[in-house]
Amino acid sequence: MSEAVISEPLVTEAETRVAVATQRQLIWWRFRKHRLALVSAVIVGLFYLVAVFADVLAYAPPFDTEAARSYIPPQPIYWFDADGHFHPHVYALKGKRDLRTFKLSYAPDPSEPRDLVLFAHGYPYSFLGLIPTDIHLFGVADGKPENALFLLGTDQLGRDLYSRLILATRTSLTIGLVGVALSLVLGVLLGGISGLQGGWVDTVIQRVIEILRSIPTIPLWMGLAAAVPASWSPQQVYFAITIIISLIGWTELARVVRGRFLALREEDFITAAVLAGASRLRIIFRHMVPSFLSHIIAAISLALPAMIISETTLSFLGLGLRPPAISWGVLLQDAQNLQTLGLAPWLLFAAVPVIVVILAFNFLGDGLRDAADPYG
Repeated sequence: MSEAVISEPLVTEAETRVAVATQRQLIWWRFRKHRLALVSAVIVGLFYLVAVFADVLAYAPPFDTEAARSYIPPQPIYWFDADGHFHPHVYALKGKRDLRTFKLSYAPDPSEPRDLVLFAHGYPYSFLGLIPTDIHLFGVADGKPENALFLLGTDQLGRDLYSRLILATRTSLTIGLVGVALSLVLGVLLGGISGLQGGWVDTVIQRVIEILRSIPTIPLWMGLAAAVPASWSPQQVYFAITIIISLIGWTELARVVRGRFLALREEDFITAAVLAGASRLRIIFRHMVPSFLSHIIAAISLALPAMIISETTLSFLGLGLRPPAISWGVLLQDAQNLQTLGLAPWLLFAAVPVIVVILAFNFLGDGLRDAADPYG
């Protein structure tokens, strides 16, 4: 009598799930294994939440100047009172000038506590550009916060650095996002037409790309920035800088797309789409682009931080956004002078979000690039 042989199933449950999963499920399953990319996604998401709710998070008017508040250092928050109870507050600062060096120093005055409260009243603004309000996430219970609260200190004109840094996040991140969106459309469209059409169209587009890539970047930026009229409003300069950066940034993606399209245009599914009468735009965006989505994600993940760096660099050099506009680069202009840094080293706080968001975008892009090719 032969013994019964119990054989293991040929296909495991996990393999079955993979076999019937959609592409989005496969991408998500692989992406969530990349812990660093997940953390970076949270950080990027938080930065964009700050950009959306910038006016709510800021507590002081970003353009309010006062000579008496010049170069006030970051102010500590005291979370508990003398009895050990939770009681967030700050102390009023008293300035005293050294008669030998004439340097002004500030010291907290324990006799004048200022209570911190949530949802405090402050400067008026329009929430999401629609709802007029003056409610901010936090502030001081009594008095104006611009005269009592200095979380990251103030600049030479007495403007609150924390509030300006929060509002600068909105400008710098949206320029990067809008710039990448425009570059993505131009890169995929022109690169796709170049690779799919071939012939003289391909030659013209490639020569334009070579001309743009051969021009030195800084002189090109200087020339384009000089062409922007000085009478333009900050909003007009904002859109001009976005378009300038986009017109420069699409060439690399177009080269990548063209190379992939040259390899794909002889495939059977492309020939079938052509014979079926599909338009070139449909072939590009419906059939060819999804086949190398991981390459596009990789290009976007590198382009986003590059756009942010470009705006910051342009504004830092005085070629991009100019005061009264607020961006990370504009804030870093105040940190150019070594003498100023000696007096107010906290002005370098504006470099911290630039470093953090660039690293987060790079790690996020690395995770997305790997996840977009779940069969790799």
